[in-house]
Amino acid sequence: MPRLGVNIDHVATLREARKSQTPEPAYAAFVAEAAGADGIVVHLREDRRHIKDRDIFILKKTVRKKFNLEMSLAKDIVEIACEVKPDQATLVPEKRQELTTEGGLDVIGNAKKISLVRSKLDKAGIEVSLFIDPDKKQINAAKKLGITSVELHTGRFADARSKKEQDLFFKELVNASAFAQEKGMHVFAGHGLDYNNVSRIARIEQVEELNIGYSIICRAVFTGLENAVRSMKELIG
Repeated sequence: MPRLGVNIDHVATLREARKSQTPEPAYAAFVAEAAGADGIVVHLREDRRHIKDRDIFILKKTVRKKFNLEMSLAKDIVEIACEVKPDQATLVPEKRQELTTEGGLDVIGNAKKISLVRSKLDKAGIEVSLFIDPDKKQINAAKKLGITSVELHTGRFADARSKKEQDLFFKELVNASAFAQEKGMHVFAGHGLDYNNVSRIARIEQVEELNIGYSIICRAVFTGLENAVRSMKELIG
């Protein structure tokens, strides 16, 4: 059974809609952990559109399980991460105008910069994972950099418009997961997963962890966060 990392970015999105002090992401993390979440995930974006610097400092002090910080390769973000020292840093691509992360990190094209960032994070005692497309070339590039964990981007599977298309992207994820494990890497997965499609991904043998946020927060609007997390745990179990 894969672990469940709950992304609470959109609790902060709701807060920022009114530039208010509530809802508090740290309280959402507390509820999610109490409901069975195995970790808490947040993305500190360069434009600070939802999660703020103060949030990750508070979460570092209050999260009792795994604290996973999604982040770009930007210098100031790396410096903040090294100060906060989350349990894990997941390096992701980032575009200012995108609504959500649009694809995996290009490890091949950014190898030098990733290597420098990974070195800084390593020195701070932070585990490093790369958010990448389910592509063997990208997995190989990550391996060459000494990366031991990858999170496979499940967006194309989640956005598939037909059963045939979904089957194709599912097979892509299965093959990439097996390939990464053969390379001695830990395999995580996430992006676009919801209550309708998550069970299939959870059955991929090599996947150790699923990181899910938007669909859980959407469900929480109607059922409460505790019930939303428990329901997701049941599905992946």
